[in-house]
Amino acid sequence: MAARFAAVRANTLALAQPLSAEDQCVQSMPDASPTKWHLAHTSWFFETVVLQAFVAGYTPFDPQYLYLFNSYYETLGPRHPRPQRGLLTRPALAEVHAYRQHVDAALQRFIATASTALWHAAAGLITLGLQHEEQHQELLLTDVLHLLSCNPLLPPYLTPTAGGRASPLAPRAPYDERPVQWLAVAGGIHTMGYAGTGFSFDNETPPHPVMLQPFHIAHRLVNCGEYLDFITDGGYADSTWWLSDGWAAVQSQAWRAPAYWLPPGDPRAPSDQWQVFGLHGVQPLDRAAPVTHISFYEAVAFAEWAGARLPTEFEWEQAFDAPHITQMLGHAWQWTRSAYDPYPGFRPRSGTVREYNGKFMVGQQVLRGASPATPAGHSRKTYRNFFPPAARWQFSGLRLVKDST
Repeated sequence: MAARFAAVRANTLALAQPLSAEDQCVQSMPDASPTKWHLAHTSWFFETVVLQAFVAGYTPFDPQYLYLFNSYYETLGPRHPRPQRGLLTRPALAEVHAYRQHVDAALQRFIATASTALWHAAAGLITLGLQHEEQHQELLLTDVLHLLSCNPLLPPYLTPTAGGRASPLAPRAPYDERPVQWLAVAGGIHTMGYAGTGFSFDNETPPHPVMLQPFHIAHRLVNCGEYLDFITDGGYADSTWWLSDGWAAVQSQAWRAPAYWLPPGDPRAPSDQWQVFGLHGVQPLDRAAPVTHISFYEAVAFAEWAGARLPTEFEWEQAFDAPHITQMLGHAWQWTRSAYDPYPGFRPRSGTVREYNGKFMVGQQVLRGASPATPAGHSRKTYRNFFPPAARWQFSGLRLVKDST
């Protein structure tokens, strides 16, 4: 546990290292958080949930941080408003680093000296804290991408290799360029949800039976070339394909392409071709690459235009182990047609962390799979990601299914 704790904490700092102090303070939209806040909040979690609960006489690094860096835990008291995290110019970045070092040292002392009884009580929360920090590592990258996209210079976060260290988003090419193959998946009663012995989040449980009709699923994700065909065919100008709320978003937000796509002639990066801004800067659009940074509304509209639909999360999970399917993990989070609801028999964890997942089970859609930014330990077939249907700043794409007839 000590070694894993040190590795996860070091990786967060490594992800922040390419950013300037100014980069790390800015909040580009209410749904994103500054890098500095991610660094502090993940430390706040360990200090509040573990150290204050299990270390006798523990003194917080700064009592004000308990207010500044609480995310959404009502039971732990009031907190700084989320949309105003970018106003926290104080504490300075160096002070946040000192906070992390203080928490790291205290947690490592606890791991080394805790009694057997205390360890049994705290180990699960430490494990959850590490999983939580890895989630914030992915959020840090997605938030940074949005932040840099707002800069008219469109600066890259990182070159493909920097300082001898591989990029966290190394290109996954060569991509599967074969025409879509439709693979049959049998219907029937299937068990869904996590049933293993390792770590899982509470929203992945309990295992439960689900009745599925037979269906066919695309062997790969929808790629940028296919999505560009939808754009060229007037997909963003034809209400036929859109849900009502989605069409309203197209009109109010002036959507004409996925987030971070640059049309020919864009003055920020002049070119006569479509381009895409990513963590490695502006690159020519790769028609074979899976399309990402689309909302649930855009995914549904494309599927309607293509004469198909999105899978339910249960169809996606059942198809996970089917032969000949590619790009299930590591290329893009994949929108499903399933609302983020509790599984039958779901019970949140007890104590403070009962607020971790269950309170968000309303008004959101489930995404399955994993993106290039997802930590390896979070790439599994039962992992349930969730976002509001209009969200486009995640590495979110889609896979198509058709009903079997």
